[in-house]
Amino acid sequence: MSFAAAIPDTYYSLYVLALGGSAVVIGVIGFASSLTLGLVQFPGGHLADKHGRRRIVVVMTFAVAVTHLIYAFAPSWHLILVAGILQSLCLVYQPALGAITADSIPPEKRGVGFSIQTLLPDLTRILGPTIAGILYLRFGLIPAVRIGYAIAFILFLVAAISRVGLKETLNETADRPSMSIALSSYLETVRESVRVWRLLPRSVFSLFLVSSLLRFFTSMCSPYMVVYAMKILSISGLEWALVAIGLITTRTLSALPSGKAIDKFGRRKPLVMSPMLMLPAILLFAYGDFCKLLVSSLLMGVAQSMFWIAEPSLQADLVARQHRGKVIACMQFATLVLVALGQLLGGILYSYVSPIAPFVAFALSTIPLSIMAAYHVHDPKRRED
Repeated sequence: MSFAAAIPDTYYSLYVLALGGSAVVIGVIGFASSLTLGLVQFPGGHLADKHGRRRIVVVMTFAVAVTHLIYAFAPSWHLILVAGILQSLCLVYQPALGAITADSIPPEKRGVGFSIQTLLPDLTRILGPTIAGILYLRFGLIPAVRIGYAIAFILFLVAAISRVGLKETLNETADRPSMSIALSSYLETVRESVRVWRLLPRSVFSLFLVSSLLRFFTSMCSPYMVVYAMKILSISGLEWALVAIGLITTRTLSALPSGKAIDKFGRRKPLVMSPMLMLPAILLFAYGDFCKLLVSSLLMGVAQSMFWIAEPSLQADLVARQHRGKVIACMQFATLVLVALGQLLGGILYSYVSPIAPFVAFALSTIPLSIMAAYHVHDPKRRED
């Protein structure tokens, strides 16, 4: 799935522009899809904790595969918007997938476990921008991205079939899950998810703040990076593919060392260091040329690797198994609302203030986020199973 998604993702924002969109439209699509994804987190978490993880993951992965056909045949950006919303609805399985992963990794090996989960998909993801660049040179932008989405459809189907082999990790499950029941009891599901926070250590809330705010500022920039690089910095399509390969390669190579260090020295330190690495990475990108963008991608890859492994490891350490689905859902809901707002604000800043404005805002946020992690996020004395 990572490999497949990386092919059309490489030039996604340019695809939206080519289908009649604008920087603001990119933000609107991101806002709508992220907000939708946020809204389905609560029923997704409810289903994961009450009825089990496996079934919803398997069924909805098949549905996600089909949405790639809408992207592939979209005649204008309007259908891209529809596809984004539908795909987000299908990703209702995310809390269940997060819970089944945390359930399956021994507490003392979570750093290595989550690093392997990052490493193996990223090993295949490296090939995505390579194929995207070749398709771009051979067929041009729109045909290349359409072919990329067709490939994604086929490979997501293969992935869905492979997920049939997942084993359930929640021992006590009730009756067969029903999305209609989960949606009809939506408000009660939200209240139940919020009430769980009273039982959690304070560090969980601090971790959530650092994580969600970092993703908010990241979302202001990420949809517009390829547009900024190619239209403002005059980077070619092939050079952008090389930058994307550099990011993924660095993230992949640093995953296992990061995981081992996180298991040995704790989860908190990488959460402090990651935003600090983001600062020079963003500045090099904003004021860069091709060489500076390559260096930026290396720094960003290391920072992402550390944060993406340390965050779920610490979250699993702090949250008991029976509450993980609800807590993941609650955190993802709030984070995705912020991501939705970040994408919309990024488009507005890019179009109406300055193309560099989202990147400057991200750079200014990194030091406060690092300080927040240093003083308010702590490793637990005893890790949850």
